[in-house]
Amino acid sequence: MRDVHRLEPGSANLDNGTVFAAWERFVQGEDQVPDVRPLVAISWHRCREQYRVDPHLTEAPVALTELDHSPEHDVVIAELGFRAASVAHEVGSIGGVVTVADATGRVLAEWGDQATLARAGDPNLAPWFSWSECAIGTNGIGTALEAHGPVTIRGAEHWCQALHNWVCAGIAVRDVVTREPIAVLNVCRWRGRLPASTESWLANAAAMTQCPLKRRARDSGAELVAAYAQARAHSGAALAAVDSAGKVVIADALASVLLGVPACTPAVDPTLRWTPGLPELITAARYATRQAAHNPDWVGTTQIFAHLADEPTSISIRPVFSSGRVIGNLVSFGASEGAQVPQTEGVAHLRAQPRRLVAIRDNRMVLLRLPEVSFAEAQGSDVWLSTDQGRLRAASLSLDKLEGELADVGFLRVHRRYVVNLSRIREIERGLKGELSLIMDDRAHGMVPVSRRHAPTVRRALDI
Repeated sequence: MRDVHRLEPGSANLDNGTVFAAWERFVQGEDQVPDVRPLVAISWHRCREQYRVDPHLTEAPVALTELDHSPEHDVVIAELGFRAASVAHEVGSIGGVVTVADATGRVLAEWGDQATLARAGDPNLAPWFSWSECAIGTNGIGTALEAHGPVTIRGAEHWCQALHNWVCAGIAVRDVVTREPIAVLNVCRWRGRLPASTESWLANAAAMTQCPLKRRARDSGAELVAAYAQARAHSGAALAAVDSAGKVVIADALASVLLGVPACTPAVDPTLRWTPGLPELITAARYATRQAAHNPDWVGTTQIFAHLADEPTSISIRPVFSSGRVIGNLVSFGASEGAQVPQTEGVAHLRAQPRRLVAIRDNRMVLLRLPEVSFAEAQGSDVWLSTDQGRLRAASLSLDKLEGELADVGFLRVHRRYVVNLSRIREIERGLKGELSLIMDDRAHGMVPVSRRHAPTVRRALDI
């Protein structure tokens, strides 16, 4: 398919010096950077506090980690390479460079203007060098791996000063099931703005590349449902089918209670799946997927703390294959067949619970205590928090990710767009057809709808 968004020349001014001044203050230890975009401010915090990247680093390091690409991911990388090569002439005509990197930030190939390619060699923007945030800080490739959607980093928004003369835009193509990055497509330019259409072109290229992944995810979802049905006919144990990321595709009535998800009915779109409020199960399922990839006969067992249960429950995990590829697992409750899953991969005796949620207000980060948050709402590509301090945009870009972080601390998914704090529910309203709405005890007495799929879980959680 032809790329519908074409690249045109842009202007040359990167920034007016305000961002550079903020960068200098932040590098010297200041925490508040009101003149910097939230995406960049959060990235700077990662680079300084978590990754401890030297802001005066002048070149990217050699990529030491070699990612073991699956054949499916190799197809994605090849497709991105084709798309990059197809616009190489246009990108080169404005003095730009287009690159493809893998999920570790390792540059695999690049095309474009020869003079710019030569200049890019100074900071090692070249194949086999690492451009993850932990390697060289905020940049189009590394920050795209940390975010969802197109990311543009201009001038002094780069964490390393050696990159302040560059502007770059990147997007990560992600697995439609696990949401883990597969590869990054990136466009950059020396001392000049990128065309206004760059982010649109990147988003279109990523969407087209993900189409085969979505088709395969739908097929694997259907095959997991079939494997579940076959196993259900031969076993009376509580049973669920989960994908390779640990998300629930289908569960019977008892398993759904233990997992805290809707019962029996799989999603209309098998790429839309439920995240169980059980971090231990997700970790164990991912461990099982890795083990089965090397040993097709592997079956495992562990114990998890099931939803609303005080005692651990034994589970057996049996991988499901399609065309020689692991597509997920069947989870049987009350069974203990197979090899023991290491405890570090199974029961978490000390559950890590977030003490604070990070929100954004006027380019400042707001640290919220969990009781201050009434509910979270997905709106477009953003997540909004209803809090005692008003409506704030969450730093998290994914409601699924937020749900996973808060599942064990009293928050519950009640709708594809809403996660609520159970302790902040003030009233429950029933509609004429039995539908539920939750009236929250925030200042606006916000009303949150409960979807039919989530209504049984909400009733059990609230004992109604």
